[in-house]
Amino acid sequence: MKDLFKDRVAVVTGAGRGLGRAEALALAARGAKVVVNDLGGEGDGTGASRSPADQVVEEIKGGGGTAIPNYDTVTTEEGARAIIMTALDNFGRIDILVNNAGILRDRMVFHMTSEEWDAVIRVHLYGTFHCTRYACEIMRNQKYGRIINTSSHAGLGNMGQANYSAAKEGIVGFTRTVARDLGRYGITCNVIRPLAATRLMINDQLKEAWIKRWGAEAVEKQFKMMEESARPEDVAALVVYLATEQADHINGCVFEVWRGHVGIYRDPPPVEGTLWKDGSWTPEELIAVMPRTLTRGKTRELPPSTFSIADLASS
Repeated sequence: MKDLFKDRVAVVTGAGRGLGRAEALALAARGAKVVVNDLGGEGDGTGASRSPADQVVEEIKGGGGTAIPNYDTVTTEEGARAIIMTALDNFGRIDILVNNAGILRDRMVFHMTSEEWDAVIRVHLYGTFHCTRYACEIMRNQKYGRIINTSSHAGLGNMGQANYSAAKEGIVGFTRTVARDLGRYGITCNVIRPLAATRLMINDQLKEAWIKRWGAEAVEKQFKMMEESARPEDVAALVVYLATEQADHINGCVFEVWRGHVGIYRDPPPVEGTLWKDGSWTPEELIAVMPRTLTRGKTRELPPSTFSIADLASS
């Protein structure tokens, strides 16, 4: 369906590798003109290179598509504006924005520095805000737009990723509000929690942590399974769908996606249980009642609450 996005223009941030690359290629294969944005830095955000964005652009052009590179950072207002202006200057409009750019600076919270915190928040949360802000100004005038944001299961809580978890769950709340702000203008905004074998998921630091937990043999087997089965292309399929005109009724939704799985979260999350009385509770009453009711079975040492490589391997 090469005409699915005929005359549509898409901007994909962090499109030089991994999920962003797969999303850019999939959009272009269906007719979209694509701005391939990538600063070209390392997984921790250091450095810069034009090669990742250039390579994806050449791949798109080689397949008969239309694309142009952009190397600006999403972390500043100036950078985000330049990204969106690349679409306007070259293609005259922007219809689709996929906020995908990301880095990692993992560390236990008691060792995490302010710089490590700020770096991750700037790329993920500020980057999503800056690009959305400039894109939606254009989309609002057009009375049309599709914004797809990228969260993570780490937002549900993941050891050693306080900065990343905070940014990713912040993106979920941001998406819910943007969807309400822009829906009346023909614009939708949705968010995905993807699971795929990218350099942010498959890295030496994470591998060492998993080896300590499960052992080297099990982790090597699971990493191989993930690289073979958890493809970024499987995530891109949902992103492409959410970017279509046919997805006009989908707004403010939170999805999870990997391999052959697409799920949607109940939103807002339901309250699991309730204590109620006629009048106010006292602390002493709660001390007596809660351990055997609402908080029964709760423990201080929490189990992992996010999807792990072991979950994927067994799915």
